[in-house]
Amino acid sequence: MCQHQPPCPTAESADRESARLVAHHPEQGWSLLCNGVLLFEDTGELLPDGQIVAPHRALDTSRVMTVA
Repeated sequence: MCQHQPPCPTAESADRESARLVAHHPEQGWSLLCNGVLLFEDTGELLPDGQIVAPHRALDTSRVMTVA
């Protein structure tokens, strides 16, 4: 699928999110990566084989407040 040199990581790779963008639709909340992965705004993913990867957004600790 990927024609880039060096090739983008495959959809099965742990670093699959680093593949290049093919289509980007921020108004709809998704992007298509070169490896066929649909990456959603909430960090969820849909792999080419139909497998779903649950959102895995890191907690933004700069916005967390603690009460004394």
